Amino acid sequence: MSDAELVVRSTRVITPEGTRAAAVAVTGGKITAVLPYDAQVPSGARFEDFGDDVLLPGLVDTHVHVNDPGRTHWEGFWTATRAAAAGGITTLIDMPLNSLPPTTTVDNLRTKQEVAATKAHMDVGFWGGALPDNVKDLRPLHDAGVFGFKAFLSPSGVDEFPHLDQDQLALSLAEIAGFDGLLIVHAEDPHHLEAAPQHGGPKYADFLASRPRDAEDTAIAGLIAQAKRLNARVHVLHLSSSDALPLIAAAKAEGVRITVETCPHYLTLTAEEVPDGASEFKCCPPIRESANQDLLWQALADGTIDCVVTDHSPSTVDLKTDDFATAWGGISGLQLSLAAVWTEARKRGHDLTDVVRWMSSRTAQLAGLDQKGAIEAGRDADFAVLAPDETFTVDPAALQHRNRVTAYAGKTLSGVVKSTWLRGERIVLDGEFTEPKGRLLTRTP
Repeated sequence: MSDAELVVRSTRVITPEGTRAAAVAVTGGKITAVLPYDAQVPSGARFEDFGDDVLLPGLVDTHVHVNDPGRTHWEGFWTATRAAAAGGITTLIDMPLNSLPPTTTVDNLRTKQEVAATKAHMDVGFWGGALPDNVKDLRPLHDAGVFGFKAFLSPSGVDEFPHLDQDQLALSLAEIAGFDGLLIVHAEDPHHLEAAPQHGGPKYADFLASRPRDAEDTAIAGLIAQAKRLNARVHVLHLSSSDALPLIAAAKAEGVRITVETCPHYLTLTAEEVPDGASEFKCCPPIRESANQDLLWQALADGTIDCVVTDHSPSTVDLKTDDFATAWGGISGLQLSLAAVWTEARKRGHDLTDVVRWMSSRTAQLAGLDQKGAIEAGRDADFAVLAPDETFTVDPAALQHRNRVTAYAGKTLSGVVKSTWLRGERIVLDGEFTEPKGRLLTRTP
């Protein structure tokens, strides 16, 4: 404590051992100690007392489409990282598609890193992509520091990122398993999607029918079989179908190396409330019924689902038409994810330690970010300061997203982020931002 450069204090600090009154000492951007609340502050240290506001580890969002470069008019590192920081997120990992070029070669990764370097308000890492024709690029990307590889099992929505069929999945997964990498998968079966009714138009019920649960269930069953055969590490992205939960639970019990995420929109929005023509609610797989949502929450509570991430996938306003068949599929929720999840979690009897586990600790663990995700000695001093009982009504004009289209417009949410800190430096205070201080992260060998 004597050499601390910064001491922050709160009556409610969320640590791996639980929530308690504590003082947190920071030196060189790292947490050096978590001490009793009334520990003496060294005379030369900066000191911040947050009172009864909750001090929690900065969130780690491992599923964000930044779209930069190439589709920066959709989002971009400057706007995405500001939105994330405003919402208490201090680390994000960028998805390999919707940018041009996609992150499918080392050269393309370098291009993206160069673009992000001067624009990131918080720490940023990168996923690579697994395509039908880039098996040779997977190990070089791994060696260059990507955190794993994204693959689609059905069309991705952009031509430059084609999906894998089952044979191509087997080839890519075998290569990735050879260096114990991680494959993260958009799991919807294309044959089930093709067989589903495709009416188009503004009715949400028709769109929901076009993306049936069995498309997810079949794809996940096939992924589990491949992972089991190869002893490979796989991660199911944005789980929407509760029908797949028994498959996943059984696979985990068998020792299959599988993890699973879901998203705030699946946990807080329901099909019953989506107005016809409101394509700001469109995402793939889709927002399903309230009974399905209840089962997702149960699976979070029992550990079948590991973590919660945004899958922030923005577009320009003109692509959000009132025809669900042709509108861009993606939910913009980066700035609102913590408040959205906390609002619903507390109604269901969960506390902030649960939210931190789902949105910080386990996401950091998924990506192997040992320096993130907890308030304990040795970790980066990344914090969010939250007033959990304060509420706000979502005004799209107040969001930092480049295109301010959101399915949460008009909703009253609990949990106001007062400030956000990155390695001991405050980067957001009451909506005011510092200049970018983020670093580019690479996978630890």
